[in-house]
Amino acid sequence: MTSDLKTSVARQRLALFNMLVEPMTFVAGRCAAVWGDREALDGVLAQALASVPHCRYLYALDNGAVQITSNAAAQGLIAADFGRDRSRRPYMRETIPDHGLLLSEAYISLRAKRPSLTAVQRIERAGEHIGYLGADFDLRDLPLTRRIYREPNRWQQLKGDPAIRGSLFEQQRVESLMDRNIDDVLTVLEELLTVSGVFHCKIHFSSSRSTIWLIDDPFRYRILGYEALADPDVCLAYPHQPYPADADIPAADIRPILDGFRRLRYADEVIYLRSGSLNIFNGMVSLNFSCDGSHYLPHREFLDADSPFWQSIN
Repeated sequence: MTSDLKTSVARQRLALFNMLVEPMTFVAGRCAAVWGDREALDGVLAQALASVPHCRYLYALDNGAVQITSNAAAQGLIAADFGRDRSRRPYMRETIPDHGLLLSEAYISLRAKRPSLTAVQRIERAGEHIGYLGADFDLRDLPLTRRIYREPNRWQQLKGDPAIRGSLFEQQRVESLMDRNIDDVLTVLEELLTVSGVFHCKIHFSSSRSTIWLIDDPFRYRILGYEALADPDVCLAYPHQPYPADADIPAADIRPILDGFRRLRYADEVIYLRSGSLNIFNGMVSLNFSCDGSHYLPHREFLDADSPFWQSIN
């Protein structure tokens, strides 16, 4: 997980933790007052469930992490988990902080097989640790979409399949149908991107095809084979529309980017561009090479001949 993605996850976790501190502490105190009385504990949990935001199950454990209550759930008390040993579950293997509340790392639940979280609150009475309060959360129930994670706008390089890298120097580029007519193909793609509403395009040079996404129908992709890409008539299938004013990549930069793809395709007979894509809204260019290594970088950096990317290529 990248540092940016970790930061986004940490922000969400902090918001959830802050939401749980007060109610979990309060419920733990009520449990402590009736500790040892299963029926009373079940009653406390059933009454308190609604006070713990987005909680799916609420339960109490002894010091050995064995469940001593039913599960309090929206549908009522579920007795099936009474006596369950939770000591081997991921949330019980983490260290509870000194302040007493742990919000676990996400894990896959045993029954629903879905990403979940558990909050574990230490229960004390007269300064003595007597057990734990557990609260389970299904990630689907959590308000985690207040701010959508945005991919960082910087060069990233990712290694590919080790098997491909291991046999890299036993192969060389084989001329594809697209290679034989690359200028005309790139001209057709430029037209589709600049005047026909295509906002994302992936060009598979080795297999002579392209996958495109249209602004007017963004949830479905189209596959254009070599015959379509080599025929300018294909542009008639996609109505003209103004180039988006909020696109990060200017229309004038589309052809230079495509020409950069062509340069990388022919740069070397062993390490060559296998596929390239661009998205006009996020301004990113992605490249996949014959070694199966991938690069993601801002289009401005791709167009800068002195950028670190081109220095690494040269």
